[in-house]
Amino acid sequence: MATTVRRSTLTLPAAPAGPANPLPTLLPLDEAHTLDERQRAALPADMARQIGYAPLRSPLPTPLLDGYGRTRTPTTLDTLVLENDRLRATVLPALGGRVHSLFHKPTGRELLYTNPVFQPANFALNGAWFSGGIEWNIGATGHTPLSCAPLHAARLPAPDGGEMLRLWEWERLRDTPFQVDLWLPDGADFLYVGVRVRNPHDRPVPVYWWSNIAVPEDEHTRVLVPADETWNFSYERKLRRIPVPEWDGADRMYPLRSEYPGDYFYELPDGTRRWIASLDGQGRGLVQTSTDLLRGRKLFVWGHGPGGRRWQSWLTEPGTPGYAEIQAGLARTQLEHVRLEAGEEFAWLEAYGPLETEAGTTHGTDWRAARTHAAGRLEEALPRAAVDAAYAGWRPLADAAPEGEPLAAGSGWGALEVARGGYVLPGTPFPEESLGDEQQPWLELLMTGRFPEGGGAPGPSLVSDAWRDQLECAPDGPLTHYHLGVAQWHAGDRAQAVRSWERSAAAAPEPWTLRALAVADLAEAGTGVRRDRAADRLLTAAETAAEREPSCADGQLLVALVREAVPALLAAGRVSEARRVLERLPAAQRARGRFRLLHARVLLAEGERGAARAVFDAGVEVDDLREGDEVLTETWSAVCAGEPLPARYDFRMRPASGA
Repeated sequence: MATTVRRSTLTLPAAPAGPANPLPTLLPLDEAHTLDERQRAALPADMARQIGYAPLRSPLPTPLLDGYGRTRTPTTLDTLVLENDRLRATVLPALGGRVHSLFHKPTGRELLYTNPVFQPANFALNGAWFSGGIEWNIGATGHTPLSCAPLHAARLPAPDGGEMLRLWEWERLRDTPFQVDLWLPDGADFLYVGVRVRNPHDRPVPVYWWSNIAVPEDEHTRVLVPADETWNFSYERKLRRIPVPEWDGADRMYPLRSEYPGDYFYELPDGTRRWIASLDGQGRGLVQTSTDLLRGRKLFVWGHGPGGRRWQSWLTEPGTPGYAEIQAGLARTQLEHVRLEAGEEFAWLEAYGPLETEAGTTHGTDWRAARTHAAGRLEEALPRAAVDAAYAGWRPLADAAPEGEPLAAGSGWGALEVARGGYVLPGTPFPEESLGDEQQPWLELLMTGRFPEGGGAPGPSLVSDAWRDQLECAPDGPLTHYHLGVAQWHAGDRAQAVRSWERSAAAAPEPWTLRALAVADLAEAGTGVRRDRAADRLLTAAETAAEREPSCADGQLLVALVREAVPALLAAGRVSEARRVLERLPAAQRARGRFRLLHARVLLAEGERGAARAVFDAGVEVDDLREGDEVLTETWSAVCAGEPLPARYDFRMRPASGA
């Protein structure tokens, strides 16, 4: 059959991603992949430099997505399907362009781990993320804020004359437009993926890219890669160089032979072909290879311990098989960012397809023989020269204009940036018609020099240097000062941000401005005075929002404020006020796991240990539990000292001795 690109649908049990949090994320979420200065000093100089280069201050300007739950109902998702006579790739354009499935027709095998449900969880830089398939991670260390966001999509001719699918968007953390071109050459067993990240600015930008591939996992699964050493990163926040494949008495290339979740970033020698494969007990599975620019390869494992297995069931339907991730990136580790010069671009080609080996060799004890055999089988199936030739054939088409009507629509933020910066980006159009309600106030600022000072919530803030300059030149107004303060805070000018927020609050003491000032207090809470003032401001903000939303069953502003106010009030020792503000929530919101957990903490502070225990006995599901967050363990220990943590609450990703 001729290679085609077509629209289709997929029905899955799904929990909606929910509304965005209306409050800007002024501080980073607890990103587990960080190292202190002492550890960085012991690393190779180039790695240490890239780890220290432009760490993310916060997920701004992207909104926090924490409005999802865990109630799943059958939901129809739009898909885009690429198909030839050998492979069928199913893409989810509204969910970050995720490749949900890669099905090999001759063998009848699914090459990826395909999650049977859509269940958001708190793993992305801005919250909501889901597991399975192939995801395109761009922006900064962690899962992309585009995990649950739509991308633009269109059809255009492939290098071999067939059809190609282009996905593209404006990545907002670093202001870098990117594209992902997917095609299946006629009769080929491999999906080709051409990727380009551009820097249209007159300054360098930090770039992060990792392609994450979820693969099926069982006790026989083994990962192969052309390396003898790896950098192991654990949730104890330690990076150590260890041998491959065996370390500490176990072959770590089998994902289930590690106890705890962890990362293995492999040292691929210069000149070595870039590839990584995951094989089952029969020596069959998926291989990923690329042109040399995509230098890094990684294995992520959940491990066989109770915490990793609990996370696996949390992310899908309990009782279904688990997964591991093989990955490919621009740097050696995911702690690094790579400098992209002004006006330049990074581009490379990846290929994904089946690999069949002799199980006795690839699962044997001779590591060199195993990887050499797999490399040979890869060369037979897809020669390295063929990948380089496919890249050369694709590059002239990277600027080609998409044809026909769009297959899917992304956000309007790219169109706004193009209007502001006048960028010319052949191949990735950001049309004016994509501008929506969220962009309109900023478009008015751009066109008139004035930010609209209408009533209601302020909407999303923009924080780049260019938009901060626009706000600084705009006439005074409470919303203008508020957004300017957010941009100043993001730039690291905290004192000036506080002054802007104080001017905004003096003109209109809105809940969001009081909350911003409270965050500033908490960030510098070295004294009880700052802590108390933060608690006062959050209490006032929450109660003001409650007065405005007395009948709203899911008023997102109130929900967001209560979530922050209760811990701040408890930390200040103001337990009765913490209870009072928690009870401001409608009953439907108080029933959510996050607020049931806060209720247990209030009860504990009141000395009602038995009542707090009853909350746990009745069951608590914290929908937005963060990767690596130990709040359940800590609260259980405080409530039920000495009792073992029940399996349902065990999300620990590191040994207890490291706590």
